[in-house]
Amino acid sequence: MTEAQDPPGRDWAEWHRAYDDPRSSLSRRLRTVRQRVREALDVAPAGRLRAVSLCAGQGRDLIGALADHPRRTDVTARLVELDEENVRAARAAARRAGLTGVEVIAGDASHTDAYAGAVPADLVLVCGVFGNITDADIERTVSLLPQMCARGAHVVWTRNRRPPDITGDICRWFEKHGFEKRWLSPPEEKSFGVGVHQFHGDPVPLERGVRLFTFVGYDVLRQGAPWPT
Repeated sequence: MTEAQDPPGRDWAEWHRAYDDPRSSLSRRLRTVRQRVREALDVAPAGRLRAVSLCAGQGRDLIGALADHPRRTDVTARLVELDEENVRAARAAARRAGLTGVEVIAGDASHTDAYAGAVPADLVLVCGVFGNITDADIERTVSLLPQMCARGAHVVWTRNRRPPDITGDICRWFEKHGFEKRWLSPPEEKSFGVGVHQFHGDPVPLERGVRLFTFVGYDVLRQGAPWPT
């Protein structure tokens, strides 16, 4: 979630409670993302690893994956989230898991300034973002991810597969900017999609003061209505 586009009156902490229902699509997506994160850690080179998570919410994906992973102490992570209640929840979850290398900051994930000093990263999570921004901003965000990625970095991303399903476009945008597809969830699961791409290009220095995307909101996008100013 980003500051300028935070939908008025939305309770993001309440929204996250759907993760507690094991039958919900969010819960199924969370299990899938955690598994992909663990796999990325399994194949990462030995030594210290960096991770960043955009619009991290309560950090359930990365913190949950790290909590019992053998490489948990190798990882230094920055989670960026605007909602203060979710920030507090993520910090508490990291403390409970004993993840001293996990930093949760209250900030605007749509701007590159939030990642200064934390990139280039070996693992980048863009989960819960692409379904809340326009197609043009998805392409823009993908084009700027080389500024966040070390060579060989894995990007784990999500986007629902309801019509019109633009998963194929997203994969092409990744490939255009130096990424190779490593895994994609099956199209039969319409309520969510999860992808993993690995960066094989040359890392690009982070440019400060750049907007990655404008957070619109999935409900507004589904209605096809302009975001109110």
